[in-house]
Amino acid sequence: MALSRLELDPSLSRVLPKGESKGQKNPSFQFYSSMPAWFYILRLKSGALYAGATTDLTQRYKDHCSGKACRTTSLDRPVAVVYSEELETFSEARQREAQVKRWSREKREALARGDLETLHLLAKRRKL
Repeated sequence: MALSRLELDPSLSRVLPKGESKGQKNPSFQFYSSMPAWFYILRLKSGALYAGATTDLTQRYKDHCSGKACRTTSLDRPVAVVYSEELETFSEARQREAQVKRWSREKREALARGDLETLHLLAKRRKL
């Protein structure tokens, strides 16, 4: 469904297909903008890191493990969630994902380890 065919109903905080009234319910299509979301990093079997965003971290991890989530994890299955960060909206989670994907591998590894000192040093290095 194209984005132009959607209307945002602020009273319900959900995107409705065009033409659907506020009283109708469509359980197959619900997006709650006020739902919390997660940015996460997976460690894959190859040792690589995979970054993503979701509104249901447990289900998304199961999807990755079963090979249903994306091509990358269907070919190189995850070993563990090494980092996750809860954000207020899915949009914020996607923005965080985009930010971290631009980082060097070394910086992403530091974030995954929770090594704030190295993360801080790597952030400073770029400014020099």
